[in-house]
Amino acid sequence: MRRNFLPILGLLSLFVLGSCSAERDPKIASLKHAIGVADSQLLDAAAELDTTNCFPRSLMPKFRAVDAKDWTSGFFPGSLWQCYRFTGDEKLLAEAKKYTDRLEGIQYYCKGTHDLGFMVFCSFGQQMQTLHDRHSEEVIVEAAKSLISRCDPRIGVIRSWDFGEWNYPVIIDNMMNLEMLFWASKHTGDPVYRDVAVRHADITMKNHYRDDASSFHVVSYNDDGTVESQGTFQGYSDSSAWARGQAWGLYGYTMCYRETGDAKYLKHAERIADFIMHHPNTPADRIPYWDYNAPDIPDAPRDASAAAVVSSALFELSTMVPEAEGKKYFDYAETLLMNLSSDAYLAKKGTNGGFILMHSVGHLPADSEIDTPLNYADYYYLEAIGRYLSLRGLDPRRI
Repeated sequence: MRRNFLPILGLLSLFVLGSCSAERDPKIASLKHAIGVADSQLLDAAAELDTTNCFPRSLMPKFRAVDAKDWTSGFFPGSLWQCYRFTGDEKLLAEAKKYTDRLEGIQYYCKGTHDLGFMVFCSFGQQMQTLHDRHSEEVIVEAAKSLISRCDPRIGVIRSWDFGEWNYPVIIDNMMNLEMLFWASKHTGDPVYRDVAVRHADITMKNHYRDDASSFHVVSYNDDGTVESQGTFQGYSDSSAWARGQAWGLYGYTMCYRETGDAKYLKHAERIADFIMHHPNTPADRIPYWDYNAPDIPDAPRDASAAAVVSSALFELSTMVPEAEGKKYFDYAETLLMNLSSDAYLAKKGTNGGFILMHSVGHLPADSEIDTPLNYADYYYLEAIGRYLSLRGLDPRRI
């Protein structure tokens, strides 16, 4: 499952500071403030939809609420669970349970989406991590069954969308939904879920990636498994590098290495990280433009959601490599996290529609959710905070 508190693989001595030093550390003070903001903002957003069955997603520019079948529905309850573990705020616990319960039926929703990992593992998975309850485990296993039903064995990958003119579209985002399958195999002892995840990751690595380790957004397959097309839907162009797509891939292959120990995934994650960290169009604060090839750089909108995903992924990647490499990844992730925690991106209490971060981009080509808060930016920002504090040996309730 998604780990906010990662085991330390040989790097703890490099990052741990004593408690007295932590108290004086302005970085820790910044995160303590951010956690307080998150607690307040999440409760505000929860109150907004208290009497509905909906979930807060973004501002467009008005408050956008979605139902359980929206691909983003799991992120808000997942954020509530994470923030509860940080603070112990019982109000957050009550809201986390309530909003997670609203997703009960999604475990069977195989015909409409490939995003069951986002929807179920980010909600019930976080509930399971917090409460260690059997019910969450049962829901996740059922959702994993639904997810693998979308895999055509002739093609070997999980189908993403059921719309458009593609024959069998698969998007890079789908790498994020594999973590639930790895968990399901470990929990049940049935290798079928893991086998689907591994084959999907292998075929995606082969067909989604260019020589420079940048990724296409959408690859469509013919019925015999050959590639029909390679392009984009949410990025600037078929040949561009959509920022959040690069982040999904980095996170997904880092996770695949954690779950399999297969060195090819680690090598691939490192190549993606190098592409992101050394791209010439990366701005000074490292928060990427929505697409690395956007034509209006440096005036293009930033995507805080991509930065949050990259930060969380790099913290994990830093634990998987030799110390010199690990410090490089850790330092870059820390820079992203601290910049996201600054006034430039972190909302003030009572503003921003109850969302935590500002300045993300959802789907610019469709003129949708541009320079706005997004619930998944908040989710991965909180996860990055948890991973950072864990790597520094700090309990978020005691900073």
